[in-house]
Amino acid sequence: MTAALSTALFNNGASCGECYRITCDYAADSRWCKKGASVVITATNFCPPNFALPNNDGGWCNPPLKHFDMAQPAWEKIGIYRGGIVPVLFQRVSCYKRGGVRFRINGRDYFELVNISNVGGAGSIQSVSIKGSKTGWLAMSRNWGANWQSNAYLDGQSLSFSITTTDGATRVFLNVVPSSWSFGQTYSSRVQF
Repeated sequence: MTAALSTALFNNGASCGECYRITCDYAADSRWCKKGASVVITATNFCPPNFALPNNDGGWCNPPLKHFDMAQPAWEKIGIYRGGIVPVLFQRVSCYKRGGVRFRINGRDYFELVNISNVGGAGSIQSVSIKGSKTGWLAMSRNWGANWQSNAYLDGQSLSFSITTTDGATRVFLNVVPSSWSFGQTYSSRVQF
């Protein structure tokens, strides 16, 4: 289950991958909330502000509001669909993921743009380093959300990654991407947080 986060929660993309337990606030809106129901979502996108509309009438993602724009299957676990925008209670929780961390390689020659997904534990990433089979460890920078970039020429080399999540846990993914990799491909590890 996924959701887009408002500006107040998105943290310029640093919150991508975080997990939240969301409950419809039945005490505040018993008509549209399912009593006692909750859902765990993964933050996967940004809900942009709409400054042309007031915060209580269409500008749901405007700062300083903390809003989750939830996918319909997630929403219907906690509320009656016709209810529209309802008050929620939320808390950050650990992410539990099946399988290992995934790496999607995009870019071109001297620019590797790596989307890192399926991250358990904290879910969100603090720092990433990349290592080609012919290089040392190179720090990557956050491009946007869960996309990290390197400006090194790593074509034809197997790739390893070192990831530190926002709770301080570090995992090393040695040679997770084979030397035969190509842009546009996703590679799965067997390692998880």
